Amino acid sequence: MKVKLTAREVQSLLGGETPEFPKYASQIISLANQNARGTLPRVVGQQPELIREFPGSTLTEWQDWYQDRFPDALGEATTKIYAVLEQLRSALDLVDEEMVRRWVDDLVLVKTFIGLRYQEAILKKVADQKGQTFRASTAEEESRGIDGYIGSLPVSIKPESYRAQALLLPERVDIGMIYYTRLKDGIALEYYF
Repeated sequence: MKVKLTAREVQSLLGGETPEFPKYASQIISLANQNARGTLPRVVGQQPELIREFPGSTLTEWQDWYQDRFPDALGEATTKIYAVLEQLRSALDLVDEEMVRRWVDDLVLVKTFIGLRYQEAILKKVADQKGQTFRASTAEEESRGIDGYIGSLPVSIKPESYRAQALLLPERVDIGMIYYTRLKDGIALEYYF
C-alpha cells in the first residue's frame, strides 16, 4: 500500500499549526531571506545538530528548548529579513514594464548566451584538469539539473552564491558540483568529485 502525506499533514501529525499566508507572501519572504541570510546557522543555529541534541519529543518541548538556548535568534532573523523586505518594497516601486522588458532581454539574450558559453569553457577546463572528455547536456538531461558530463560523471555548474540556496534543496550526492565565481579577469572554479 502506498500512502502520501502532504507537508501540512506531517506538520499536523507532529502537533504543529500551519500558518496561512496571503498568495505570494511566503515566496517573497523566502526571497528576502535568501538575500538577508537571516536563517543561516550563524544566526539561528545548526538545526540538524540541534534536533539531534534535543532531549524532548514534542513540538512544544522543542520550541521551549530552542528558545531557551537561542533567545534572540528568531528576532535577529526576523529583523534581517524584514530589512531586506523593506528594500524590496522600495525597489518594486521603481519597476515598470519597460524595466521588466530590459530584464527579460538581458536574461534571455545576454546572460543565457554568456552563461552557456561559460558552461562550455568550465566543462572543458575541468575535463582537461581531470584528463577526461566532456560534453554539454541534452535538453532532457538539463531538465534534470545536469549541465554536462566530465567523462561519464554528470555535473551541475552553479554560481558560488548557489551554495547557500543549496542548503534548502534536497541533497544530490549522485552528481558532481562545479561552483564558479566571476572575476574581473575571468572565472574562479571549485569542484567536488
